[in-house]
Amino acid sequence: MTARATTGRSRPELITDAALALLVERGMRGLTHRAVDERAGLPQGSTSNYARTRQALLEATVRRLAEREARVLALDGMPGPTGGLDGIVGAFAGVLHRHLTHHRELLVARYELGLEATRRPELRAFYDAAGRHHFREPLNALMAAAGSREPERHALSLVAWCEGLMFSCAAGSYHAAVPSEEELRKGFEELLRGMLGVPGGGAEGPAGT
Repeated sequence: MTARATTGRSRPELITDAALALLVERGMRGLTHRAVDERAGLPQGSTSNYARTRQALLEATVRRLAEREARVLALDGMPGPTGGLDGIVGAFAGVLHRHLTHHRELLVARYELGLEATRRPELRAFYDAAGRHHFREPLNALMAAAGSREPERHALSLVAWCEGLMFSCAAGSYHAAVPSEEELRKGFEELLRGMLGVPGGGAEGPAGT
């Protein structure tokens, strides 16, 4: 019986999910081909057959992380800007709260990989490309559709705000005090209204229309 038949995941998914778990549990030093085999419950040599080098294993792990985070964040499922700013704010608050309360391990793994990318130029390019495809481009498009006159700059500010909050809650001084969904909603509302020039109150459309 295949790995997918017994677990619902393919062997590559088993391997990369095990790699992500190891990054959370042991850090980058604990990520070895042998350790991945053991963590995934696969025969020795399975990871080497899938990803011969450490670079190949890291790239596969980055790709799997991006896939899993994309499912959690679900940017493609965000409400359109025609429904007003309140819908966008509520959606952002919901997905961020879900990420912080149920998928914090993905954040820790991402920080480990991001730091490793600062020391490996070949991983840096791959890491950045994965983030651009899954997150930056959809967010730029969403900000443009919402009425931003500088969607790339505003998307950067929004990402920076989210990243700072997520790091503080996952690995920083607020790790034991995750904001409520309502608190996150207020933060997103203040940020987006300021960016888009939308006055407070009501459920305005793009840029207060």
